[in-house]
Amino acid sequence: MRFLMLNWRDPKNPLSGGAERVTLAFMKALVQKGHEVYWYANSFPGCLNEEVIEGIHFVRGGGTGSSIIKAIKWYRSQNHFDLVIDQHHGIPWFAPWWCGTNCVSYIHEVLGPIWDSFYSWPLSSIGRCQERWTHWFYRNNIFFTPSTYTRDTLIEHGVKSVEIMPNGVYTRALQTLPEKKLESPLRLIVVSRLAPNKRIDQAIRTVFSLKQMGVQASLRIIGKGESEQSLESLVTELKLEDQVVFLGGLSENDKDAELQNAHYLVHTSVREGWGLNVIEANAMGTPGAVYPVPGLVESTIHDETGVISKKETPESLAEVLAACYANPFRYEYYRENALKRADDSHWDKVLPSAIQWFEDHASVVANGKT
Repeated sequence: MRFLMLNWRDPKNPLSGGAERVTLAFMKALVQKGHEVYWYANSFPGCLNEEVIEGIHFVRGGGTGSSIIKAIKWYRSQNHFDLVIDQHHGIPWFAPWWCGTNCVSYIHEVLGPIWDSFYSWPLSSIGRCQERWTHWFYRNNIFFTPSTYTRDTLIEHGVKSVEIMPNGVYTRALQTLPEKKLESPLRLIVVSRLAPNKRIDQAIRTVFSLKQMGVQASLRIIGKGESEQSLESLVTELKLEDQVVFLGGLSENDKDAELQNAHYLVHTSVREGWGLNVIEANAMGTPGAVYPVPGLVESTIHDETGVISKKETPESLAEVLAACYANPFRYEYYRENALKRADDSHWDKVLPSAIQWFEDHASVVANGKT
């Protein structure tokens, strides 16, 4: 069978993130089953227009506002595809109306308030409105998503069919938990693209709040992005230079070592499709400490695999971390459950049913079309 993934970004794009990593896992698995897979994405400076990576044919063309037109032109020169996957990131590809074949929609998260992180009013309001109306426009298309919150929101917006397809991780869960004492300073870690919607500034302010509460903590930040300079300025402003370290991008092995050493992975995003890095931390025996937002309340099970703050504030997150710090026995309970959760979330256990789903939808009449 022939599959086409439509995604604004691909894994080589400097702005790629968790969505692209998960998408790559699905597409690689299709290739390994003997299928032919294409991935169309926006171009970026220095990119190749076409290349094959791990058996996937990557095609790039156009940018914001023009890549849909470029994709349609390219598509018309191709042989028939059995399934087109229209991935939504705020704005979709409108593929059901031009691909002429089976088409499903893939969405990690409904952006909602994330529009406010990148755009001021009135653009943010326009973004929210068009997203909601787009979902209604797509109401007869089949969606899949990793998040029950996203599923419920899509149904609220009029979509008739939404399947839950869990995300997985390649990180192998440790076979046994090494000893890790809950000692001072409390070692926190962030693994994220440094973008406005990730609210890394609030993770930094959590360290400041803990300091004010008399709890010494350190924070190591893994990742790069457009917010890095402003975040460094905030660290200087709060006089946390001795407690907050920016590590930039790391290899998978180095990242895993950092995660294993940390006491908690901190996640203060506006919202997530799921929270891939939480499960990666769990695989290293490290619980999550997260905000009560869509996605993160699913990747972290409160008081089981980690903790969820009561409010979306650094003070609230600091309070729950301080309470955990005073209970080392509970911390070990979190670590054991987190490790088990990560083992159950490995791609080996997730992919078989997902690939069967893709194959089924590639071989049937979809969306009422023949």
